[in-house]
Amino acid sequence: MSTAAMSTNPLARLSRPAWVLIILSVLAVASVVLFMTLGAKGSWSFILPFRGKKLLGLVLVAYAVAVSTVLFQTVTNNRILTPSIMGFDALYVLIKTSIVFFLGVGALTSISSEWQFIFSLVAMVTFSGLLFRWLFLGEERSLHLLVLVGIIFGTLFRSFANLMQRMMDPGAFNVLQDTLFASFSTTDPALLGISCVIVGVVSVVGFRMMHVYDVLNLGRAHAINLGVDYKRTIAIILVLVSILVSVSTALVGPVTFFGLLVVTLAHSLIGNSLHRFVLPASVLLGIIALVGGQTLLERVFAFDTALSIIIEFLGGVVFIALVLRRSAR
Repeated sequence: MSTAAMSTNPLARLSRPAWVLIILSVLAVASVVLFMTLGAKGSWSFILPFRGKKLLGLVLVAYAVAVSTVLFQTVTNNRILTPSIMGFDALYVLIKTSIVFFLGVGALTSISSEWQFIFSLVAMVTFSGLLFRWLFLGEERSLHLLVLVGIIFGTLFRSFANLMQRMMDPGAFNVLQDTLFASFSTTDPALLGISCVIVGVVSVVGFRMMHVYDVLNLGRAHAINLGVDYKRTIAIILVLVSILVSVSTALVGPVTFFGLLVVTLAHSLIGNSLHRFVLPASVLLGIIALVGGQTLLERVFAFDTALSIIIEFLGGVVFIALVLRRSAR
């Protein structure tokens, strides 16, 4: 093809990130279509609403986890940290355990899922507000201190939860355990509506701040010099991250390394750190992983394995590889 022909062809002028987003979009759409149609038998009036609710839950979780991980890494200016590492999952386990321990196992069914969701949301946002205010809004802290504080709080929450679990009735403990493992095959339909509203509001607020994300990647000092209201901006972003983590955890349960997996892969594919490319790429990869993975799990493996186990294993391998690569520098 001649140079003149290439100059008139719009596809020839597309950059690498643009091509990556196009390919990921096609794969995400294909995953959605296969999820909705593969193996469908019976009335479409039943199949579409039934699978549509599951699909909406998977997309919401993929979006919430991907966006919250990207924003959290932007705030901390480090690509090996995720909100889950900072003790969010352990806090969720502690909340669920406390409900069963103090109110009885019947409370899991007698208390509406909406109220449990709201309580978990308020608790996690309050915890994150107190923790992150000390970690990020004061003097600059080292990476080792951030990880150490997250591990300490996570260990503390898990210790309290384990203590209460050991004092429980075995039957109540079994019921509790079923709610503490991430399950991508079932999402609570009662939470989809409120989750969509919350994620929508968070997205609007986050989109209005898009222009400052790349500046924050330069570091605290550079961001302040360039006119960013650092403390206010960081506080808002951390609240948004806490809400998104709460939504994803309430819908499917705790996931530790899924966000790290998709965001790390997005950075590798995009080749730069610009948020206008990394954010959509991370979301699309999350949709491909969850929707495509759930389709394979249901239609090919017939539920012989758990998607969360595979994703967490791969995410853990990526985390170890990132730590080792950073240590080798």
